[in-house]
Amino acid sequence: MEALKSGTRLPPGEGPRRTSLAHATAVGCASVLLAFAPRPALAIDGIALEVGQDDDSNAKVKLVRLGTQWTWKKRWFESGNWHLGGYWDLQAGYWDNNSRNATNSGLWDVAITPMFRVQQNTRSAFAPYGEIGVGAHLLSETSVSAQRNFSTAFQFGSQAGVGARFGSKNAFDLGYRFQHVSNTGIKEPNNGINF
Repeated sequence: MEALKSGTRLPPGEGPRRTSLAHATAVGCASVLLAFAPRPALAIDGIALEVGQDDDSNAKVKLVRLGTQWTWKKRWFESGNWHLGGYWDLQAGYWDNNSRNATNSGLWDVAITPMFRVQQNTRSAFAPYGEIGVGAHLLSETSVSAQRNFSTAFQFGSQAGVGARFGSKNAFDLGYRFQHVSNTGIKEPNNGINF
């Protein structure tokens, strides 16, 4: 990357994208360092990799996220071998933007979500679950195309999913989630996006 001389004009979106990328990278690195800090209170219970996409007429976006989870010790509504529990899900991700009329090549997304999960008390070899959650997202850009504008960097992400834990001590988890990200009308336009 060449150094820019004072007064040099960048193409639209180049300067803020570099700043946003640097900011998101710093936040992501800090999150990873914090997640692996040697304190019992910060011990993570899981690591997740998520992939997804939105392919509607105004957005063609592919998503990759890395997350860490902290399981809650609290259980509610125990009945038979089932209960409602949950976990905190901290994620950092990148949206690769291939939309028509794209306003940027991609954006960074940092999110924290409390997830509620209906699951087994004593897990079987193949332990199914259902989950739902609503969390906060911070985006590095506020649009993916001229027709898909989010207006604010702060967004809400609502999601629901199903899956199963399996393997030795149920150490592995495979699931499907549907997620809608929008600012819930804080500012218009509020086009939102689905993964």
